[in-house]
Amino acid sequence: MADANIRIPAEARDRFAEVAAAEGMSLRAYLARLADSLLTPAERAEQAARTSQLLKAWNGYDPTPEEEAQLDLELDRRLAEAAK
Repeated sequence: MADANIRIPAEARDRFAEVAAAEGMSLRAYLARLADSLLTPAERAEQAARTSQLLKAWNGYDPTPEEEAQLDLELDRRLAEAAK
């Protein structure tokens, strides 16, 4: 496995190390796992499209763009409420 040096603020490095230790992992292993779990915007869009297709096939759920926008607003409202 090749090593890479990445410059980040010390506070970010220390936070990553703290989270990794709490997970019982080395910083190297934690960052590798984190990289494997992240998606690019294109990958997220592809995953969302697949999920929408599965929901439509499974139970007929197929919201219009307007319904999706309303659902997004409702989710944002609930997240803001929960953060209080």
